[in-house]
Amino acid sequence: MIARKLRKEGWPVNRKRVYRIWRKEGLQVPQKRTKKRRTGDGANSIMRRRPEYVGHVWGIDFIHAETEDGRRLRYLSVLDEYSRFNIELTPRRHFTSVMVIDTLRRLFARYGAPDFIRCDNGGEFIADAIEVFLDQEDVGTLYIDPGSPWQNGYVERFHGTLRCELLDRELFISLLEAEVLATEYRSELLRVLPV
Repeated sequence: MIARKLRKEGWPVNRKRVYRIWRKEGLQVPQKRTKKRRTGDGANSIMRRRPEYVGHVWGIDFIHAETEDGRRLRYLSVLDEYSRFNIELTPRRHFTSVMVIDTLRRLFARYGAPDFIRCDNGGEFIADAIEVFLDQEDVGTLYIDPGSPWQNGYVERFHGTLRCELLDRELFISLLEAEVLATEYRSELLRVLPV
């Protein structure tokens, strides 16, 4: 690289000689780095446990927003990874593991329980109560590695679209307005789904 730059400036230099001088002066030769492919290499990543049919794997996660007064909103989103169907989109000020269990119980009654749920290691998802509930329902858990959102890629992609189409475009005055707009957004998604 240095020999090339010197030649561009008009110096007639030999690449090997520049390399020898560079090493003699104790300068480091930059090593070529190989790029990492971030497809998810954890045991429970999308690449290892691909959804095979509707209801096989559900992805679950939170996305954050806020109301006009600066108070926090958390949206619980549940997605069927095979069909990419948004099963649930619920805004609340905060969620506990009991609230997540109540939501999952309602969804299981309506759509049937999935074989697996993929989620991160958030406190609401790793609570003992959640593990007991999922064991009773015979639903496996696929926890992604900490700091590896690409392992929950379907939900993260949905969150990007949700942020672009709803959260960044609306100024929520209250929690009630956030709930109404989330319901309208889901209804709009259902209208554009192919039959």
